[in-house]
Order: sequence, then C-alpha cells, then structure tokens
Amino acid sequence: MRGQKRQGLRSPGRRQGTRRRALTTAAAMAIAVMTPGTLAPPASASAPAPASASARPDAVQQSLDALVRDGGMPAALASVEDQNGHTRTYTAGVADLATGSKVPRDGQVRIGSNTKTFVAVVVLQLVAERRMALDAKVDTYLPGLVRGKGIDGRRITVRQLLQQTSGLPNYSNYLGDDVRYYAPRELLATALRHPADFAPGTSWKYSNTNYVLAGLIVQKVTGRPLAEEIDRRVIKRIGLRHTYFPAPGDVTIREPHPHGYYRESADGPLRDITEIDPSWGWAAGQMISTGSDLNRFFGALLAGRLLPPAQLARMRSTVPAEETFGPGARYGLGLVSRPLPCGGLSWGHGGSFPGYETRGGATDDGRAANFTVTTQLTDEPGRRNLERAVDTALCR
Repeated sequence: MRGQKRQGLRSPGRRQGTRRRALTTAAAMAIAVMTPGTLAPPASASAPAPASASARPDAVQQSLDALVRDGGMPAALASVEDQNGHTRTYTAGVADLATGSKVPRDGQVRIGSNTKTFVAVVVLQLVAERRMALDAKVDTYLPGLVRGKGIDGRRITVRQLLQQTSGLPNYSNYLGDDVRYYAPRELLATALRHPADFAPGTSWKYSNTNYVLAGLIVQKVTGRPLAEEIDRRVIKRIGLRHTYFPAPGDVTIREPHPHGYYRESADGPLRDITEIDPSWGWAAGQMISTGSDLNRFFGALLAGRLLPPAQLARMRSTVPAEETFGPGARYGLGLVSRPLPCGGLSWGHGGSFPGYETRGGATDDGRAANFTVTTQLTDEPGRRNLERAVDTALCR
C-alpha cells in the first residue's frame, strides 16, 4: 500500500504511481503537524541477546540508526530471528514527535500488503481442501460480478489473481479524497470502471484489486467474513498474539505502537496519521501486526506449518517482478522472492500503508527479519536503504 495519497497497498513497490490525495482533508484536520526540524535525536535500544545469539548485532542497530538519522524517519523498528530461534528486537528514533516518547520494542504497526500473503494462504488452504481450484475462473464463485472494458470474470482464474497476472486495473489508483469506510465491493466497482491493463495471463502487473477479489471469493466459498477466516486458519493456528484484521470502523492500533507520519512534500511538515480508517485496503492491506509476529508467520509458512507441500510449492512458483520489487525479484502466489547478497533467497512480501513502511523476509534455513519505518516511503533511495537493512540482518 502506498501513500497517503492513497499510494496505498503498493507493497514494496517501485514505480506504481498510486494515488491517495488526501487522507489529508479529514485526517489531517485532526492531526498534529511537525516540521522536519522538530525531529528528536535518535534514541536506540535493543533487547538483551542470549549468549548464543548471532554475532555482530551492532550491524543491525547501525542500519536502524541510519534510517532515522539519514532518512529522516521519526522511528524505525526491527525484529531479527537467527537459525536457532533466538530473537533480537531493535528500535531507533522516537515513537511520538509531540512527546518524544520511546519507541515500543516490537510495537504494532500497519503492515499493508503483507496482508496479501495471509489471504493467499487462506485461498491455498481452501484449494487443499478441494473447496476451490486455482485454475477455476472467477465466475465459478462470483458469477457475473466481474465485467468491464476488456474485463471478464469468465476468463480470469484464481491463480491469476494471486499471482498478479489478471490484468485487472488497480482500484487504489482511482480512489477519491474521502476519508471514510469503503466496502470491498465498492473498491472492486471502482476498478471495474477502468479498462483492463492487459489480457489475463499475458503479462504481470501489481494490482490491489486482485486481492480484494480473492477476499470476496474466500467469503463466498466459506460463508464467513474474511477476517474470521484469517484469524481461525492462520493467526490462531500458529499463535500470532499481536496480529489482527481491524474491524469495520476501528481506526486505532490496539497495543503499544509508534505513531505513523505522512509528509505531503519532500520539504513539508510531518503529519500524524496513526488513526485512520484502513478499510480501503481490506484484503490487499488492512492488517496490523508486529515484526516478531511477521517473522513467525513467514517462518511457519516456509516450514510447511500452514500449507501442505503441494500448495506451498505452487505458492513458491514465481514469475519475474523486478519492475515493482527490484533486481532479481519474483512473485509467486502472494509471496515474493528476493536474492540475498550473501547467496540464496529471502521469501516475504513487504507492505506500505499511510504512516508505515515494512520490509522483511525469511529463509529456508530459519533466518527471518522484519523492519518498519514510521513514514511511508515514496522515493527509490529510501526503499533501497530499507531493503539493504533487511539484507544486513539476514546475511550477518
């Protein structure tokens, strides 16, 4: 998710150009404004490490400090797990620019497009249960719903939704300025007013619409709300204690958290947009979690604790996605692989939501790392710096 200009749900995207022109009207009316000069000096902290923890923890802290010091982020957080299951948490900066309060270690944040991986897991579980089929057409589950210029639900498969190869236009490029609740079908209708980007299966392009539609299919197949299915099938199953899908109308973050900020322009003031209606993200990016919970989730996924081997293999079957996720990146079914500078791959997704930017990954040998900064990144250097910080943690 990107932007307060609802550049949202762009995932860790690059040239997505999504639009979210205000969350500035209603939201910004009630939020504090801080000029860049009011940023407090970085206050960093890391949890005590067990004696057997990985060497050189300073490298991670130094990366986090640099994100605040050089990148102008109000705060940065990280959670890093080594191959032995030992976890370290790190913080830098301040949680609240108005008070200068400390960043809560492993605080909750809005995780944006990481939500997509949770949704993909639920879909693949239903496939394993033979209640859905990856190559079934959208019209099998939602007959007549998906129609538009160059758009036909009789030609788009479930697999193409999850892999971003459907050609459906991205609804978040076209949302207006209202800060309000959006129903999932309203988001879909917004997308369907615009022509397809390409014929299904002929190209790849990141679109949040794919996951809103996948969420609607989950609800039709199960007869239950998407949030309940994610909670029952994923969150409770692997014991994620600080992860949830906000209920309609819930604009808060429940547990200790750093405030999220938005800057209208490069030299503009920082605005506190922590409290915001996340419904315009829904299945594409509405969830809240912590770095440690995300590490647990991606680690459990790779270890086969959430999907049978056949469905996990399909999830990890990838296509090139460098334009959005960077050199060497590939997109599976709601899962991104990135080459590590020390060799091998990291698997994750990443997410962007007004006020927060997350990057992370897990490896097949049990390493995991997740970083968050409390300003949504809109520039390529900033995103590269955050990704390098993750690489540093996974390769140390």
